[in-house]
Amino acid sequence: MKDNNKRIERTKKLVEYDRQIAKGCKLFCGIDEAGRGPLAGPVVVASCVMPLDDDKILYGIDDSKKLSERQREELFEKIKQTAIDYSIQEVDEKTIDEINILNATKLGMKNAIENLNADIDLALVDAVKDIDSNVDQIAIIKGDATSYSIAAASILAKVYRDNLMTNFDKEYPQYNFAKHKGYGTSEHIKLLKQFGPCKIHRKTFIKNFVEIKWIQKY
Repeated sequence: MKDNNKRIERTKKLVEYDRQIAKGCKLFCGIDEAGRGPLAGPVVVASCVMPLDDDKILYGIDDSKKLSERQREELFEKIKQTAIDYSIQEVDEKTIDEINILNATKLGMKNAIENLNADIDLALVDAVKDIDSNVDQIAIIKGDATSYSIAAASILAKVYRDNLMTNFDKEYPQYNFAKHKGYGTSEHIKLLKQFGPCKIHRKTFIKNFVEIKWIQKY
């Protein structure tokens, strides 16, 4: 009960931040990403327009990193059902290698904005600045721990990407993607050196771990 009360209070603070933002604009979204750091798989970006009415607040929403896997998965479905609008976009490993991870993240954020049906006039973004969009933006450091809408987007991006990597595990079982989700854990690096890269590995991220001949194969 004590932990539940803390989660409720956390959500209230995030909602209050968004309500202050809402006083100055028509409609806004929160944007966050998952997967900037992994050695494999896409970066995933979500945008989310959340209602701020008292009877529609999803208590428990917080920075996805502060939630358990079960909590994230439960909120993932509730957010999709409750959101005024949302968009989830992938930018694959080939594009990441071609334009670098920061630009790939910005591209995903641009796509996440453009694929919303809601007529927004502002985007709250977790840390990233200067997205190529006509929509006004506010970059917020630790935005997923500050804004209700960004926190909701962080959950959408995280759960979607985790599920994606679990599915990749079935295609490439030798790397154990379901466990580490493509991040550079000691286990992942060991398996990468043992088996070489697969098609979803990011060439620019793994060059310090495997021989160039392995990378050129893909």
